Amino acid sequence: MSDLRQNPDEVMASGEYPLTRRDLSQIASMIYSDAGIFLNDSKASLVYSRLSKHIRQLGLSGFREYCELVSSPQGAAERKEMLSFLTTNFTRFFRENHHFEHLKNEVLPDLVARAKAGGRVRIWSAACSDGQEPYSIALTVLSVLPNAADYDFKILATDIDPKILALARAGAYDEAALETVAPAMRKQWFSEVQVNGRHKWQVDDKLKRLITFNELNLLGNWPFKGPFDVIFCRNVVIYFDEPTQIRIWSRFAEHLPVGGHLYIGHSERVAGDSKDYFDNIGITTYRYLGKGGKR
Repeated sequence: MSDLRQNPDEVMASGEYPLTRRDLSQIASMIYSDAGIFLNDSKASLVYSRLSKHIRQLGLSGFREYCELVSSPQGAAERKEMLSFLTTNFTRFFRENHHFEHLKNEVLPDLVARAKAGGRVRIWSAACSDGQEPYSIALTVLSVLPNAADYDFKILATDIDPKILALARAGAYDEAALETVAPAMRKQWFSEVQVNGRHKWQVDDKLKRLITFNELNLLGNWPFKGPFDVIFCRNVVIYFDEPTQIRIWSRFAEHLPVGGHLYIGHSERVAGDSKDYFDNIGITTYRYLGKGGKR
């Protein structure tokens, strides 16, 4: 985070409104407190580009007044808006496809057998963005078990951003978003619709029935007991500092059964004591070994 031992009035990014070191430090502290996201001086331009237009729309004089607003009780709603603006929501269908191949070929056969025998199966997409990840999971499940909705087979999809969750629940995507979806899969599970005069691809209700979308802050309370047989949490903890990352890995371990699987982002690694509880079985693919650790 920005170091106020240096000149707090130093301009870190400029344009219509100057972003000072003091402003950046306040914003970084609030984002870290609310969501665990770590912003240092190198993110000054990103903060400026994401927030300056909104400050203008609010009719404020600049970042100083904006910081006063979002740090006040009256600015609670705007503080959540700030989080939405500063959260990166890049995603796509079947991103890092090797995870879905592993899920289909190595994990789902046993889970499908359990479901058919009357057992419970749960998969968690822990930072689902606009829904392309959990829908990709659902498509993978349905490729193996087309009537999965007839069993106790559920996918939980969560995200901290309520706006992006609304898009996920709607499940309507531009043509470009479906570039990584195979034509046969697109034909079977999507239909062409018009949304506000724009051409979209709407996911089938059979996919939606497998998924529950909920707002969740990974740093807050997790209002479920689990366990989850599979957890996807990809390209999220990279935005946290190391102590927060270690805490998140530990909490995931508590919500996985022995033999459960964790998929993480391409530049992430399980760290801390939790690394002894997981076996790295592939590219950013882990199997939970239990608190007994590696043998």
